[in-house]
Amino acid sequence: MRGQARVAALSVNVAARRMLVAEPLTAAAFSVYGDVIDPGDDRFHGAGHAINGGTAWRRHDLARVEAARGGHAAISIVRAQPRPLPLRLQCLERHARGSQAFIPLAAARWLVVVCEGRSRPRLDGLRAFVATRGEGVNYARGTWHHPLLAIEQPTQFAVIDRIADDGVEDCAICDLGPLELWISVAA
Repeated sequence: MRGQARVAALSVNVAARRMLVAEPLTAAAFSVYGDVIDPGDDRFHGAGHAINGGTAWRRHDLARVEAARGGHAAISIVRAQPRPLPLRLQCLERHARGSQAFIPLAAARWLVVVCEGRSRPRLDGLRAFVATRGEGVNYARGTWHHPLLAIEQPTQFAVIDRIADDGVEDCAICDLGPLELWISVAA
């Protein structure tokens, strides 16, 4: 695929099956990977301020959009089909030249799978989160993450990320291939 770099194969035990149970998404637990974009409760308590003559409430600066030179920040819409659980993880990806935000346009549950690592993901630190109530995330530059995982229903997402102007795409992919890495959600 043009613009997508493959990462060398991982050398780990391929026979062991590992089940990762998604934990609730919180700003504190996710902070090392980026920002949680939380619409808040129905009363919009918390940080923010009134705008438009007091007829609207703005929750301000919830995440930083990063776009390295040679690209620009863009807003897109993605429609994700639900995936059945438990789900076998197939790959992880990262974007070194920009952040990537996913904000559901409905209050549907969806999964976020992340781990740290530079040139390769550190699978021993793999974490999964279940987002609810319209929560979104903004992956920091270089964060290893699984591609979008809708569950339960088709879900549309606003995506804010870097689009290349210089022809250099920004998606390194690590194929998890024969690994037995599965994800589920607690009942």
